[in-house]
Amino acid sequence: MFQVTWSRRAINQLAVIWMNATDQNSVSAASHAIDAALASDPENEGESRPNSRRVMYASPLGVRYRVYPGETRVRVLVCWQIRQV
Repeated sequence: MFQVTWSRRAINQLAVIWMNATDQNSVSAASHAIDAALASDPENEGESRPNSRRVMYASPLGVRYRVYPGETRVRVLVCWQIRQV
């Protein structure tokens, strides 16, 4: 099990998304789904990116994160809202 923390920047971004959302429950559910997925198996979630970073999506959110396997922790660096098509 990995410990998941969010950077201040990501928390602030999530707060703005939640406050402006027409469906705040879906934003809350997505953030909880992200936490759960990253806590259980972060290295196999999402897609790899340069500099040991990864991205994952849980509609309506996307996050960029970094895994620290030796420390069994994950840091969510950035959060954004996915455009609904």
